[in-house]
Amino acid sequence: MRISLRCGISSNQSRNINIERSKHMAQEKPTGLSSFHLHLLAMAFMLCDHLWATLFPYQEWMTCIGRIAFPLFAFCIVEGYFHTSNLRNYIVRILVFALLSEIPFDLIYGSSVFYPFHQNVLWTFLIGLLAVLACEKAKTCKKRWITWLLLPAIVLCAYGLGTITMVDYFGAGVLMVLTFYFFHGRNWRCLIGQAVCLAFLNIYILGSYFYPVMIAGYEIKIMQQGFALLALIPIWLYRGRQGYHSKAFQYSCYAFYPVHLLVLYCLWQYML
Repeated sequence: MRISLRCGISSNQSRNINIERSKHMAQEKPTGLSSFHLHLLAMAFMLCDHLWATLFPYQEWMTCIGRIAFPLFAFCIVEGYFHTSNLRNYIVRILVFALLSEIPFDLIYGSSVFYPFHQNVLWTFLIGLLAVLACEKAKTCKKRWITWLLLPAIVLCAYGLGTITMVDYFGAGVLMVLTFYFFHGRNWRCLIGQAVCLAFLNIYILGSYFYPVMIAGYEIKIMQQGFALLALIPIWLYRGRQGYHSKAFQYSCYAFYPVHLLVLYCLWQYML
């Protein structure tokens, strides 16, 4: 479990180990899904959800499968932290595109170029990423009891910041990012931890809208947000490979968010 202390290994050493591991795996015969596949899936599911929110509001299935997008992106954010060769540039990129995405997001969410009551999802990921960095710094403390005091404090602060600033998915979204940090691995403890935390966050914290289904005379409530748990299927099929990568694809993934929001807003307004 990632929550355990890694004595003698700094965060930079941890990232270097993961970078070398990725290079080694890239030379092996490809198995499972790669980071490239996860990004494509996440963007496709997000587009589906936003199409429902703008052009096809009566197609409920689109937002149901769209719930899969956020956990995929949250997982990719944590993977990016452990595999990036330049953490500073990684943080700056997310910050820049969070700023660029705010107006398109506000236009769709609040029908205004300035809507202060909800912020786009890149701010959620930025807070989560900074919380991960803070946790790694806390683990470098020589006194273990200080680390164990700092870790829950960082989690609570990150949750509170996400809630107060009203980022997308609020504090629960930040906790989803931290879930993939604390349970970063493929052993059974990490897989169970991911499943339990995602179920709690999506069903009990974020779950509100549900579909009543009658089975054998009993009514069962299927939470719409519960479909997010399906994201664990591609996540568990991921084998740590980067897959296809280029600067063009990297920046296309970042630009996809504000660009597709702006295009959807224009089409939405045209069809009104």
